[in-house]
Amino acid sequence: MHEDGTIIEKIKFPSPNAKVRVFLITYLSNGKRLKGFLAEPIDNGLFPALLYCRGGAGNVGKVRLSRITQFASSGIIVFAPFQQGNGGSEGHEDFCGEDTKDLFDAFKILNSHLKVLKNSIHVFGFSKGGATALFCGIKIPELASVITWSGVSNMFYTYEERNDLRRMLKRLIRGTPSKNKVAYIRRSPIFFVDKINCPVLIIHGTADQNVLIRHAFELESELKSAGKRVETLYFEGLTHYFPTKTNQEIVKHICNWIKQIEPDFF
Repeated sequence: MHEDGTIIEKIKFPSPNAKVRVFLITYLSNGKRLKGFLAEPIDNGLFPALLYCRGGAGNVGKVRLSRITQFASSGIIVFAPFQQGNGGSEGHEDFCGEDTKDLFDAFKILNSHLKVLKNSIHVFGFSKGGATALFCGIKIPELASVITWSGVSNMFYTYEERNDLRRMLKRLIRGTPSKNKVAYIRRSPIFFVDKINCPVLIIHGTADQNVLIRHAFELESELKSAGKRVETLYFEGLTHYFPTKTNQEIVKHICNWIKQIEPDFF
């Protein structure tokens, strides 16, 4: 019988990049069969790894093969779970709740990968994925760094800012922030960042209307107050989605960030 965090099926998948091998992975988490893409450089050797936390919900913010192979082509092994209820994964979609366990078990897969450099697994999240990436940093002490891009850190802010998400949030979190304060706290990593032991990179546009810049400012402040190493890249006037050239430059910066974090950091 397979345990959570083990691969039960691995199928080679067409890669859009000649420097990268791609596999469609099925793995177990909470007894559910979940799927995701594993992308790895074709070269021999050991590489740092990146656990990729998707954003949004449903088809919005889903895992894009072009993005993860962009990271992998720079010499990084990437595992990007589709998460519960998406892309053929069992279970029901959640929002920074039970779905975080999907990622904790995905970390185990990278941690047992024979080509992953020891103590060099990083986690990246965009938008909602920023929150789940932070929760990985909070719950997984072995992580080498956390990278959050246009990321959520406070679910109370998300409820205020996103009228279009309120119905979903009330359904998944069972109520409003005023009626179920404890549940919103539990899904807001900002209240637990003192437990993060690794460096954090925050990337955000000041004109973001999907996830307001206050998420990033407050996260930076709380991390610094807790004595954590934190670096920021704030982009004046940019919104939730950055121009293509800036986007590509940031991916390069993230890859350099990952490679400059010493594997023996711990």
